[in-house]
Amino acid sequence: MSSRIRALSFAVTVSTIVIGLTSVTSGALGTRIVAPRAVSHTFTLKLPAPFKPVAPKGSKDLYHCSLLDPRVATNQMIVRSTFVPGHPSEVHHAILYLVPKSLATIARTADNHGKGWTCFGGPAAPGAGAALGGFGSAVWLAGWSPGHGPSVTPIGTGVPLPAGSLIVMQVHYNLLAGAYPDQSKATFTTVDMKGSGLLPLSLKLFAAPINMPCPPGVSGPLCDRKASLIDIGKRFGQSAISFDNALGGWCNAYGNAPSPGNTAACTWGVGGSYRLLAITPHMHLLGTSMTVTLDPGTTKEKVLLNVPSYDFHYQRSYNITPITVSASDRVRVSCTYDPTLRGKLPYLKDLPPRYVLWADGSSDEMCLATVSAVSSNATPLAAYSTIAPNISWPNALSNALTGSTATPSEGVAARNNLLAQLTAHLAHCGI
Repeated sequence: MSSRIRALSFAVTVSTIVIGLTSVTSGALGTRIVAPRAVSHTFTLKLPAPFKPVAPKGSKDLYHCSLLDPRVATNQMIVRSTFVPGHPSEVHHAILYLVPKSLATIARTADNHGKGWTCFGGPAAPGAGAALGGFGSAVWLAGWSPGHGPSVTPIGTGVPLPAGSLIVMQVHYNLLAGAYPDQSKATFTTVDMKGSGLLPLSLKLFAAPINMPCPPGVSGPLCDRKASLIDIGKRFGQSAISFDNALGGWCNAYGNAPSPGNTAACTWGVGGSYRLLAITPHMHLLGTSMTVTLDPGTTKEKVLLNVPSYDFHYQRSYNITPITVSASDRVRVSCTYDPTLRGKLPYLKDLPPRYVLWADGSSDEMCLATVSAVSSNATPLAAYSTIAPNISWPNALSNALTGSTATPSEGVAARNNLLAQLTAHLAHCGI
């Protein structure tokens, strides 16, 4: 077997099942014709060889990408996915990205004969420019985080997987508990795109800035916010600092001035017309609760999701009563934290105390709600000739990262690398 073939080796278990559905009479999108006797296909991909992660100096986190070939001969729609980590204690999350046929040669070169590549951010690879990893070109197929089982798309929806595509498996390894050889795998169930009647699923991301001081009576060099921010830049790049500044600045512009404390909140414009179907909350180890509210402070105020007891080790998506929103609607995400957990949890208690901010590491924090949605203009796909991102941040945040809050080079880096990096932290987000 040649090294090139080894680079794309995978274990495949394929099954074909005839699903005798002629219509769906209830579900996220109401009554929809799905397909007369839709045929499903199931296949499993795994890392070509065990991989032992090694974090960069001064860090306990590594993002590693591997290239997999599903050998899809016809356009498909993913309706179910299951990720199985090879060594759960070290896998913070995993994301599987689409590589369209047009970029297959670039991806194979980046894979370096099956060795894969370090990929903080999206699936960007050394020497590949923004082709594989720019936020504007990253298409998310599936994801996993601790405690999560199979991901099933809402009824009437799917995620496109065009013929000839490759898949990048990005795994975030957190090595606070040690490093072990990993050979993770993912199983997909698809249906033929043509005639499926399925609408393409998209993701809307709503974030809030973190400004969590050290608890009373706790001190250390990193308990200073500026020192903590500089440390984040050393670990994840200067674009991480730009993101923190942009997120805080734009939440302030929306009337949510970031202030030190154990809560985080921000309100964002929806930015379009969508049918909202499910929500995935995401925080790290200090997170305790999250609320997502539509049109807060108005007569239309509606709590879409309330998670009073968040558990990082049991992350899941929540189906909601489908609701249609327009560009004039707003979504507020609110999170609470317990900073004293940093001195109690086995993963964190031996780390130096710090002023906790938004960043990628498991010992940092996030406040992020991912909403699974379908555009009001969406139509069932018969073909998939244009590769478009299925993930979007509020326009204000994207503009901040490419506008006055950062230099042009920082803005591009933040948009093309850090936003995808932050997106990669999501657990499964309804996909």
